Formats: sequence, C-alpha cells, structure tokens
Amino acid sequence: MLSHYQSIINATPLPVILVGVDERIIAQNGLADDLLGAGITGRHYISALRQPNLLDAIERVLTGRADHAETIFLATEALRDTTYQVLAARITLETGPAILVSFTDTTDLQEAGQMRRDFVANVSHELRTPLTALLGFIETLRGAARDDSAARDRFLTIMEREAGRMNRLVRDLLSLSRVESEERVRPQKPVDLAALARSAASSLRPLAEEAGMALILSGTDAPAIVPGDADQLLQIISNLIENAIKYGRSGTRVEVSLTRSDNQPFIQGEAVTVTVADDGDGFDPVHIPRLTERFYRVDDHRSREMGGTGLGLAIVKHIVNRHRGRLRIETELGEGSRFTVVLPVAT
Repeated sequence: MLSHYQSIINATPLPVILVGVDERIIAQNGLADDLLGAGITGRHYISALRQPNLLDAIERVLTGRADHAETIFLATEALRDTTYQVLAARITLETGPAILVSFTDTTDLQEAGQMRRDFVANVSHELRTPLTALLGFIETLRGAARDDSAARDRFLTIMEREAGRMNRLVRDLLSLSRVESEERVRPQKPVDLAALARSAASSLRPLAEEAGMALILSGTDAPAIVPGDADQLLQIISNLIENAIKYGRSGTRVEVSLTRSDNQPFIQGEAVTVTVADDGDGFDPVHIPRLTERFYRVDDHRSREMGGTGLGLAIVKHIVNRHRGRLRIETELGEGSRFTVVLPVAT
C-alpha cells in the first residue's frame, strides 16, 4: 500500500517526505532527493533533516500538539542560498497516521522583499543628504547669515546644486519605473540608431569640450535601422556618453562607434552594435557583475560629486532588455572602459 502513496508524492510538484509514527522517513520524492539528499528513507527524521526549527515543527505534529506546523528551511543550491516554506501536516494512511512534510521554494519572494527593502533604504539615504543640507542652509540663512550677502550667495549656490541632485534622482526613479513597466512589451517602430547617436553627440559635445575631451563618432554616416523606442534608445546612448565624459580624463577621447553585423553571436542574427569607449581610469573588473544594480557605484564619493544618481546603468540594462539586446562591459584599471550595446535588426 505504501507504493501507492509513493506514486502520489512522486507526482507532487514540490519536495515531499513522509514521516511515520515511528519517527522514521517512510517515503520521499525525487525533488526531496535533490533538496535533502538521496537515501534518507528509513532514517530517523532527526538524523536526516537536522535543522532545529524544522525538527521542532515535525515534533509538534508527531506529538499531537498541533495538526500542522509551518517553518522555514534554509538550503544552498548551486552556490545560491535558497529559502523554503515548510508545512508539516498530519495525514492518515491505511497503514496508520503519518506526517506529510512539503517544501515550497520562496527564494524569489524573499529576494524580491529584500530588493524592496534595499530600494527604500537607498532612496531614503539618497534623499536624506541633500534634504539635510537644504534644511541646514535655510536655517542658517534665517539666522546668522541673514544679512551676509557673500554667505547667502554661497549657500544659495550649494542649495541649487542639492536641489538639482534631488531632481535628477526623482527623474531617474520615474524613468526606471516607466522602463520596468514596459520591459515585457517589445517596441516595433523603425528607429535610426545612427541619427540618435549623432543627436546625442551633438547635445553632449559642449560637456565634453568643457571637460577637455574630444567626442569622436564613427560608423554613423549610413542609417542603422532597428525596431525600437527612439526616446529610450537615445537615453541609452546619452547615458553611456555622459558617463564616459564624467569618468574620462582631460585631453583624451570619447569614441562612439556603430557597426553592423549579419551574424552577431550575442544575438544569433543581424544586429547593430553601439560602442562607447573612454580613456579614463577604468575600474576593477570585479565590479562588472553588479554595475547595473540600482544605486551601485564603483566610487561612491566621486559619483556623487559628479551628480550621479547610481541609476543610469540600471536604466540602460532595462531598456536593452526591453529591446531584446545585450549589454557588454569591458574595463581594465588604468586603461579606460568600453560599453557595448548589441541590438537585433530583425523583429
């Protein structure tokens, strides 16, 4: 008769084990093998499961103190920490009572919750600093510096900078929210990337000249048509050029190039590649995997001094994902950086 119940738990899409009244595991499915290890059938549940909170939950049901109990089970799978919601419930088999223990993977929910908490904490931190500065200067201007014109001008300049910082943060937050909400909707309107690159370069050339850099375009003479959202693609190119100018070195070049490929390996088809390269200080490649996370900065102090919000590359990543493209980052400390966006031509 136990084989009948074994076939049922084998069909269950969750890791499941059965614990008998003799406190030994009498059955488990393949998913439980993957999670807990094969060969635990017949063993006492204490020696097989080990985590105290899980053992306590099973014991409460075994001893009749509860019909069911819930707890958390922590595991590591493929070098990733995972979290399972566990339900231990009393059931009745024809052979007698037993405890059915099921494991529901809640890792994604836990990670989403942590991301929300981190996001709120980061936004609060980013806004707190300029707000504190503004409130302090307002209080000073109302008091000791009320009649000091030189101090008033200096404070107003700083207040304007801090207000601009908050404005950029709110703008980028709204932009990120809008991009994320549209990420699953692939745009189809034909867009000329070459024209967008020329437009972005024209807008940012004064900034490059002010920083003592030359902004060089190549491959933009002929049209480069891709299906896309023109405003968002312009935002990608502008963000990457602006970052290259911010983190480049005076007297160097920022190069923006477009290339066309009939068989791009990243896309496995026809594609247009936009590359923005600078001759700046570069950074340790160890940062690359996290560079597109919200509010992640390689050099936090320098980024803030330059007016960065820590959201630019996160926005770029989501726009690239919406266009079914690929973002590649290459850098070497002291040798500059290259940001490459590959966009498919075919819809």
